[in-house]
Parts: sequence; C-alpha cells; structure tokens
Amino acid sequence: MTKQQRLRTLPKMDDLLQVIENQAGDLPRSLIKSVIQDELACYRQRLLTGAADRCDQEELLAGIRLELGRQSQPHLRGVINATGVILHTNLGRARLSDECQAMLVGVGCKYSNLEYDLADGSRGSRYQHVEDLLIRLTGAEAALVVNNNAAAVYLVLDSITKGREVVVSRGELVEIGGSFRVPNIMAASGCKLVEVGTTNKTHPADYEAAISEQTGALLKVHTSNYKIIGFTAEVEMRELAQIARKHQLPSIYDLGSGLMVDLTSYGIPGETTVAQCVSQGADLVCFSGDKLLGGPQAGIIVGKSAYITAMKKNHLLRALRIDKLTLTALEATLRQYLDPAKAVQSIPTLRMIAEPAAAVREKAERLADLLARTGCNCSVVKSAACVGGGSLPAVELESYAVAIHLEELSPNRLESKLREHCVPIIARITDDCLQLDLRTVEPEEFADIVLCVKQIISDLRIEL
Repeated sequence: MTKQQRLRTLPKMDDLLQVIENQAGDLPRSLIKSVIQDELACYRQRLLTGAADRCDQEELLAGIRLELGRQSQPHLRGVINATGVILHTNLGRARLSDECQAMLVGVGCKYSNLEYDLADGSRGSRYQHVEDLLIRLTGAEAALVVNNNAAAVYLVLDSITKGREVVVSRGELVEIGGSFRVPNIMAASGCKLVEVGTTNKTHPADYEAAISEQTGALLKVHTSNYKIIGFTAEVEMRELAQIARKHQLPSIYDLGSGLMVDLTSYGIPGETTVAQCVSQGADLVCFSGDKLLGGPQAGIIVGKSAYITAMKKNHLLRALRIDKLTLTALEATLRQYLDPAKAVQSIPTLRMIAEPAAAVREKAERLADLLARTGCNCSVVKSAACVGGGSLPAVELESYAVAIHLEELSPNRLESKLREHCVPIIARITDDCLQLDLRTVEPEEFADIVLCVKQIISDLRIEL
C-alpha cells in the first residue's frame, strides 16, 4: 500500500469524537478532542513511516481511552510507600495522622478563624494558633512559623544579623537536598560567614578567637543528613550558648529535623530534642515541621521573645508565611505531643520508627499470605529501613519485606507496573528482586497492593 492508501484507513475525527463522547461520561469535550488529535497524529506518523500497514481502529480507540484515563486523573496523587524510607522526600516526607486529616477537612473546606479573634471579635494573628502550643512543648518564650526551615533560617539571619558576621564551625556548613547550602542562605540574608575550626574538630577557643566587634551571632547547625565519626570534636549547644552570653551575642541552633520526644527507649539514643536545645541556652532554635516532628512542611522558630518580635516585624514574614491548611495540620500534630506516649503511637512518622521488628515481620507475613492466594510467588525477607528526609543518617531500622517473583516479568518491569497502578505502589529493587518493605506500609493498604498484583497476573495470562 502507498502512503496515501495507508492514511485513508484512518477514521474521521468526528466519528472518533462521537464514539468516545458516548463512553467518556462527563469529561470535558476539549480534553477528549485534544487527546484524539494527539493519538491520531501519532498513528498517522506510524502509517507514514511504514510502522503500520493500516489503522487498527480498535487499537486506536484503546490508546485514546488509555490516554484519557491518564489525563483525567489528578497529577498530584496519593501513593503507597513500600520503600522502607519513612521520610521519603520524593513522596512528600511525613505521613500525616488521622487527627490531622479530620482537622483539615473541618477547617480547609470551610471558613475559619485564621486571623479572627473569637473571644473579642477583632482581627487576630494566624501564628497564635500554634504559638502557645510550641511554648508549652519546648519551654521557649515565644514561637513563629514560616513555610519551611530554610525560610526560618533566612528570616532569623535577616532579622538579627544582617550586615554582621555569623560564626559557624567549618564541620557544620551543610548542604541539603536541591543543592541548598548554609553558606548560600547566609550570604542571601546579608550576613558574613566566618568559619572556625576544621572539618572534623572545632573547639570553644575557635569561637572565642573569631568574635569581634563585627560579630552578630554564633550559629550551630545540626548535621542531620550526615555524620562525622572518628577523630572528632564539636562544641555542644550549652557551651556555645555560654560563650554567646559572655559576649552578649545571640546563639542560634539550626536543629533541622525537630525531634520532640526522646527516642532512646526505642533504640535511638543521642538525638537532641527541641526542648533540650532551649534548656541548654539556645536563644533561637529552627527546625522543620515535616521531618521528625511528623507534621506538614513548615519552618518553626522558637526562642527569646525579643528576637521573635523582631522577626514578626520583618517585611519578609508576609512572603514566607504559611497558609490555613499548614497551620491546621501543624496544630493537630502539636496537640498530640501534649501526651508524648500517645504521640509515638498516633503520629505515623514516630510510630513507624518505633514499631518493633517483630510487628513489621508479622505484617509482611500477612501480606505475603494474601499475595500467595493470587498465584503470586512471594517470600518474606529481612530488610533494612531508614528514617530518611535528612534525618538520623546513621540509624538503620531492622525491617522485613515481601519479595515478589514473577517469571514473566523482570524486576524492573514489575516495578513499573506497580508504579503505573491506579493507586501507585512505590517499591524498591534489591539484589535483583522487587521488594515491598512493610515498615512504611499500613495494613489498610494491603487491599490495593493485592488488587494491583492480581491485575498484573491476570493481564499476563491474557497476553500468554
């Protein structure tokens, strides 16, 4: 057949539009038409290049339906995290609690008292919804919340050290995701970085020697995404605060992850809590809301009221402020910390960290049994989970995973099919085998996993 003869086998646009519209429900006509045009163009190219001899109308219609299904779904969707990385940055970090979900529906879908004082009927402050809670939980004099921890550090430096020198240990000049670096944010905020010590060792005398009339603050940065081990020394927050007070300077601690409860009893000792930083004398402490705190993305600042007041007057605060949904989720999360024991059980991040390995194994065995009933060849294997999100980098959590073996599919192809499911399942490939780590999977997600695997097996049988 000639090119023209092949092209004549293509159905008319109007005919395809009529067929699809009758099946597409309430999808917008503009979307349907756009998808049909794109799919026709692709098929036309196949005919022109000889990749197809004639148009298979059923194949074309199937392609149109598949693409319509893809484009009609929200782009931002919930997924099942089966990677074993609890604070997976690419998957949205902290999973919010049921209490957060209930409050988000109750506040986010209605008008709210975001900046309205219900007591006297006057204009209120959006920050008051969480400030009292943060003061009670940390022991600080005052608190403020912005949209992330990088913004918190930026606001602190811009408000109290602009045009002056800030002294930092060379071993704490961290870089986090997206190539964000502490020296860069310091430069952007208008202060001058003064490095002291060496990569592995910094002593109190190093800070003392660097202080001058130009010094605006002493800054300590928690190395939350890496550890320096071996021949090392650092100045603890308590001693750094004493040096700062001696020279009448503010001491700032960029804590990063923002742990609120002591995890020692769960096998994770030595991690400083926010309240401990405050009690050790830090004038200001900055930390994230969506890391070890287990809440929404936010940058939280607690400390001396004089400094917090200065930040509230900074014009940058409006550019960095958080919205009602973030405040709602943050308040719900913080309220759970009023009972620390309950917080460990009700906040998903803490619950996953603290869950005993035996409980994870029991979940893995339950899921493996359900998958085996679909005809899937699977087994329970030992695994190693981690906290992730730039938190507790040296901590490895004993875990268990379900390893899935399908002879007809390579691990990479199986991983793709799980990811392409209507409820995407994000797995990992270890030792040339696809694994679902159960430390980050909730029992209520089992049904979706089983349904997906069952569909994959059914499709394979049809193809064979």
